[in-house]
Amino acid sequence: MSAQRIRKVAVLGSGVMGSGIAAHVANAGIPVLMLDLDKKFVDNAMANLRKQKPAPLFSLAALPLIETGTFDKDLSRISECDWVVEVVKEDLKIKQGLFAKVEPLLKPDAIISSNTSGMSIKGMTEGRSKSFKQRFLVTHFFNPVRYMKLLELVPGEETDPAVWKRLAEFGERTLGKGIVYGKDTTNFIANRIGTYGMMRTLQRMMAEGLTIEEVDKICGPALGRPKSAVFRTADLVGLDTLFHVTKNCYDSLTQDDERDTFKPPEFLNQMVAKGMLGDKTQGGFYKKDKKGDGEKEILALDLNTLTYRPQNKVRYESLGAIREIESLTERISTFLSHTDKAAKFAEVVTLETLAYASRHLTEIADDYVNVDRALRWGFAWDIGPFETWDAIGVKKGLERMKALGIRPAAWVEEMVQKGRDRFYVTEGTHDTYWDVRSKSPAKVPVGSRNISIDLLKRGNTKVAGNDSASLWDMGQGALLLEFHSKMNSIDDQITELMEIAVDKAEREFKALVIGNDGQNFSVGANIGALMMAVGSGEWELVKNMVRRFQNANQRLRYSAIPVVTAPFGMTLGGGAEVTMAGNAIQANAETYMGLVEVGVGLIPGGSGNLQLMRNVFGAAAGSKDFDALPYLKKLFLTIGTAKVATSAEEAREAGFLLAQDGISMSRDALLADAKARALGMADAGFMPPRPTTFLLPGKSGAATIDMLLYDMQLNHQISEHDRHIGKKLASVLTGGDTSAQTPVTEQQLLDLELEAFLSLCGEEKTQARIMYMLEKGKPLRN
Repeated sequence: MSAQRIRKVAVLGSGVMGSGIAAHVANAGIPVLMLDLDKKFVDNAMANLRKQKPAPLFSLAALPLIETGTFDKDLSRISECDWVVEVVKEDLKIKQGLFAKVEPLLKPDAIISSNTSGMSIKGMTEGRSKSFKQRFLVTHFFNPVRYMKLLELVPGEETDPAVWKRLAEFGERTLGKGIVYGKDTTNFIANRIGTYGMMRTLQRMMAEGLTIEEVDKICGPALGRPKSAVFRTADLVGLDTLFHVTKNCYDSLTQDDERDTFKPPEFLNQMVAKGMLGDKTQGGFYKKDKKGDGEKEILALDLNTLTYRPQNKVRYESLGAIREIESLTERISTFLSHTDKAAKFAEVVTLETLAYASRHLTEIADDYVNVDRALRWGFAWDIGPFETWDAIGVKKGLERMKALGIRPAAWVEEMVQKGRDRFYVTEGTHDTYWDVRSKSPAKVPVGSRNISIDLLKRGNTKVAGNDSASLWDMGQGALLLEFHSKMNSIDDQITELMEIAVDKAEREFKALVIGNDGQNFSVGANIGALMMAVGSGEWELVKNMVRRFQNANQRLRYSAIPVVTAPFGMTLGGGAEVTMAGNAIQANAETYMGLVEVGVGLIPGGSGNLQLMRNVFGAAAGSKDFDALPYLKKLFLTIGTAKVATSAEEAREAGFLLAQDGISMSRDALLADAKARALGMADAGFMPPRPTTFLLPGKSGAATIDMLLYDMQLNHQISEHDRHIGKKLASVLTGGDTSAQTPVTEQQLLDLELEAFLSLCGEEKTQARIMYMLEKGKPLRN
């Protein structure tokens, strides 16, 4: 089997999953051939890809990479493809018939896979040749494909190891997925354990007389699960999908000791029969509605009558006790230590799920690391079943199971008897798990391209730090600046460490990387702290804070060593300014980037206007033949409407990223990729860029933009105050009091930006808006 690259992919089926897989392969820049029975199916799929929310594509610019056709006319074209993935109806005969047609058309080294959510490989490949079976495996994506990290790979008995290794590398490196290895058993790992947990919860709630909103409150973040918990998750996935998965378990797992748990309850049968399928039918366990006054509300389903009613407030002492606890381990432990109805319910359904996972571990996977990853990446749990058990305490969990009559696997008790009282143990710089087969510790596998802050901490590589940021030695001459303030918001301590980082990197390192392992790169500047200084009239302090942040960003830009920023998730306001200040960007594909200051009545103040102008104008910034106005309009609309790019590719289109900046599909590999880019720049003989000089239209350009604002105000699209903010922004972008023949320096633009920012800070309406958002607990993204 050759290790040929996967250069073209065929997707057989254009439904929700088929089109989602095709879109994500196109996101990675790989050409796709998407086929289905009828042209109207693929046409409908392509139309949906354009308008679907959340968007399956990083950018509509990727759409031309997807070619379409029908099985009758175009199936022979799969001979062009290196990987063919089947995503048709979950019907064994249909799949077998399609594979019979596909086999003679495949390239000799092409991989063939099925996206089935639980059908057996042996059944699907019945009648196929040895060569086909050697190249066949299950590639189970989760919906929505772009956003769900999990990709379960399930090889058959005859699958060539080189095949699944080749596809694992492609899935991880090219598609950015987290790979979990399962066995050829019903519903594999995530759906087997996740569905058991959901169905056991449904059974218990009916016995306990709990409502769906109570269960979702109990089984959500309180237990390290997503806010969608049980019933909201079912609505998102689709009740027809849940019904199919659980019925498949019930029908197939005839020897399962808890088979009846998977039997769909009568209310689920009725809901599916009535078409109450969740979000796809505008009503499932929850339904959006309007009150008499027109205000929106979300109604909950009464499972006894299958009618909707207003939701009731959920109040339990145990839930109130954990409201302010940030540590997940402490939160779970505290919650389950209570004795009210909510805590007792949570304890039972949690321990039953953990025990079930332990008893069926060796049936579905080689180790529990794969089980934990499957539930984290496929069901959006913060921690998997065995990590949850560690949070409770392995011995304590066993004791409570015994008291409640719940049966764990014997291997767990054996592990404890051998002196190991945790599933995961840190040993030096790595974690170990208990290998059930060898009955001994084994190293938790980590990708070769993965660099994490946790790993750097274990290696004792800290160089400097304060309460909001730290410097870490990444090795090989790379220094990392990590933010770790609340929501990674930019404050004075981060600005201070930005200055220290450049000084130290220039003296002792080859390159500087700016990144972190938080939920988001940075939601912006800590505008609340800034407004406290404004409120006390400390204007010189405010001015110095903003100027210092501007200077720190410019220091990054013109450092003697290359600076690479590594944004991901929300990268807003000040976070976007830090990102653009570097010499290069290595962004995660899921980067949501924007200068959003107008949302709090301000404009960018930390050099964001200058940086975006520099990116958008490029080499033409100082050209006398360059008409700046069309570009200024684009800049104005991007900043003035607080546009947030919803992917790194969209950020590139908006000008936040340049054509030469990199995108990492894998979040886990982002810091490693940024480090490689930074060291590559250093080794290639990095030289700092020259400052940009602009030719801008000045007041005439600002007047042109104000005409646009005036029309928007007349049409009630913006308020008078919005127009006022817009005029301040326009004055900065057009160079203030200048003319198209007079060069404008970067420092002049920074001075204009600072002046406008401080002016808006002092206005009552801006202060009132910020105070209102602070009182409501809304995030201030600046």
